[in-house]
Amino acid sequence: MRFVIHEHHAAHLHWDLRLELDGVLKSWAVPKEPPAVVGIKRLAIAVEDHPLEYIDFEGVIEEGYGKGVVKIWDEGTFEVDSRKQHKIVVFLDGKKLKGKFTLLRFAKAGENQWLLFKAKE
Repeated sequence: MRFVIHEHHAAHLHWDLRLELDGVLKSWAVPKEPPAVVGIKRLAIAVEDHPLEYIDFEGVIEEGYGKGVVKIWDEGTFEVDSRKQHKIVVFLDGKKLKGKFTLLRFAKAGENQWLLFKAKE
C-alpha cells in the first residue's frame, strides 16, 4: 500500500499524512513536521478521507478551506502491523520516513485528535 505526506502551505503550514486504506486515503493534518526519530510526538488531527487519485497531487488549491500550495514532502509504501479503533501501527518505507510509526487516538470517544510518533523497532 502507498502513503504520502503533503507539505501544505495554507493559512498555517502543516503536513498531511495520507495512508491508502479501505479504498481511500485516510488522512491526518499534522501541525509540525512529522517525527523522523524516536521520542518525538506530534499532534495529528483526523480529517476527511481523500480519493486515491490525490496521492500524487502537487499544486495550488485556489479556493475554500485548505487553499494554498501543496507539495509532496515524503512518499512511499507501508505495511500495517496492527489496526484497531484507537491505534494504528504501520511500517513506513519512504524517502524521509522509514520504520515503525504509531497513530494513537486520544482517549475521549469521538475525538479526531491522535498522536503520531516513531516507535521503537
